[in-house]
Amino acid sequence: MKLVHLLIGSVLLAGAATAEARTGLTPQQRLEKAVAGRVAERPVNCINLRDIRSTEILDGIGIVYTTNGGTVYLNRLRGPASFLDDDDILVTKTFSNQLCNIDIVQLVDRNGRFPKGSISLGEFVPYPKPPKARS
Repeated sequence: MKLVHLLIGSVLLAGAATAEARTGLTPQQRLEKAVAGRVAERPVNCINLRDIRSTEILDGIGIVYTTNGGTVYLNRLRGPASFLDDDDILVTKTFSNQLCNIDIVQLVDRNGRFPKGSISLGEFVPYPKPPKARS
């Protein structure tokens, strides 16, 4: 049941990310926009699944996970990201309540609904929400 919820959530999040991806910005510009005003912290191995609010694929770069607390995590894959496409659907099978750098993500073509391969996640680089300015 947990896997079914994760699969449904992945499809919904991928759809939302694709809509933003079609704004005409390059993947690098979308990354810069996602982390604007933030400073990278020490990479972590895992993030809590329940905290992930959205997911965005950045062609050839990696995956950005935004959490409910506002922290943005950049995951640069452990292998080449050259075939990563923002029109892919990410299908993740986890065996805990966390998404970790040892997890494998299956890629599914959005149009044909056929498997395209898999990717290995790397470390998650957190970019926390900047502190609010005091007036």
